Amino acid sequence: MIGRMLVTVLVLSALAAPPAVAGVGAGAALAGAGASGTGGSGAGAAPVRCNPERGTTSIGESWAQRRLSLPEVWELTKGAGVTVAVVDSGVDARHPQLRRTRPIDLTGAGARDCLGHGTAVAGIIAAAEMKGVPFTGVAPQAKLISIKQTEDGTGDVGRLALAIVRAAEMGADVINVSVEARDHADLRNAVTYALAMDAVVVAAAGNVQKEDGSPGPAYPAAYEGVLSVGAAGPDGVRADSSNAITPVSVLAPGKNVTSTWAGRAYREDLEGTSFAAPYVAGVVALVRARHPGLDNVRVRRRVELTADGGAGAGTGAGMVNPLLAVSAILPSEQVALAPRQPAPLPGNAVRPAPPEDSRAISISLWVALGALAVGVLVTVAGIAVPMGRRRGWRPGSIENQT
Repeated sequence: MIGRMLVTVLVLSALAAPPAVAGVGAGAALAGAGASGTGGSGAGAAPVRCNPERGTTSIGESWAQRRLSLPEVWELTKGAGVTVAVVDSGVDARHPQLRRTRPIDLTGAGARDCLGHGTAVAGIIAAAEMKGVPFTGVAPQAKLISIKQTEDGTGDVGRLALAIVRAAEMGADVINVSVEARDHADLRNAVTYALAMDAVVVAAAGNVQKEDGSPGPAYPAAYEGVLSVGAAGPDGVRADSSNAITPVSVLAPGKNVTSTWAGRAYREDLEGTSFAAPYVAGVVALVRARHPGLDNVRVRRRVELTADGGAGAGTGAGMVNPLLAVSAILPSEQVALAPRQPAPLPGNAVRPAPPEDSRAISISLWVALGALAVGVLVTVAGIAVPMGRRRGWRPGSIENQT
C-alpha cells in the first residue's frame, strides 16, 4: 500500500504570480519535506478559497494548433475510445467543452478546480469541438478523468502517487502529470505500477527561474519509461525556462498557450511545461486510438521517433509531430508486431506411411498390362472387321505391277 509521507510538491503553475505573467515559470521550488497536513488542509489550516484568476471569453486561433497541423490529424482520428487521466487540481466540468469529464477528488475539498490549472491541462488534451470557438483539444473525442490531488497548488507525494495508481486502476490509457516532485519510493512505485498496467505516463519536465539557482531533475518526468515533455515556443526552440536537467523525451508548445479555464472561460497566456505535457498526452491519445494494438512502450517510442528533431540539451527528440506519430509506417515496428509463427505439430500428428505391399503392386501391374492388351485388340478389331465385311471376308489380291 502506498504510504502517505508528507513530502510536499508544487503543481507546475505560476498562478500565484502577478496576473500579467500568470502561468509563467511553472514549477517553482518545492516546499520542504516534513510539512504537516495534506496539501495545506491540515489541522488548523484555513479553508482554501476557491477563487481562480479570471479568464477571458474572447480568444483567437492558437498558434500551437496551427503548428501541430491538428485538422489534418483529425481526418484520421480524434482519439475516440481512449481514456486520459488528468492528475492535477481538478477540472471545471461546467465548462461547455469539458462536460464529458469524470471527476475524482482525493483532497476532500470537492472536485471543483480552484486554480484553473487542471482545467487548462484538460482542455489542451481533449476540449470538445464547439461551433464558433477557435480552440479545440488535441484529441477532442477522448474521455477525460480528472483526479484532483491538490486544492491550493501544493500537495503531498503520497497523494500524488495515489492519484497515479487510481488512474491506472480506472483503466486510463494515458496519465498526464503536470506536476513535479522530488524522487520518492512511493512515487516511483506508482509510476512502475501504471506502466505495468499499460498506461502511457506523460509528465512535465519542470520549469526553472533565474532565482532557482541550479535546478535538479523533476519527477515523475525523470523516471525511466515516462514520456517527459519540455516546453517550446512558436519557433520550435526550447524555452529558456524549460528544465534541461530533467531527461526530456520530446518538446511541445509551452509559451503563450491557449486553453480552457475555470469559470467557463479561456486563457491565451499560459506558459510552462505544465501546458506542454498535455499536448503530448493528447498526441498519445490519438496514437492509441489509431493503433490500438501497440503497448505503452511502442506508443512512447513512436512519439519519439516521429518528432521533428531536437537540437541541444533539454530538447529530446524535438517537437512532437502528431500527424507523423499517427500515420508513419515504422519498419521496426512492423517487425516487432509480426504475427507469431505457428507451433510445430507434435510427432504423432501425422500417421506414418504403411509398408510397401510388393504382391499387391505385382498384381496391379499385370492387371494394367492385361487391360492394355485388351484395348489394343479392341482397336485392331475395330479396324479389321469393317474391312472384312466390305470384301465378303475374302482375302485381298495383289496385282503384279511388273
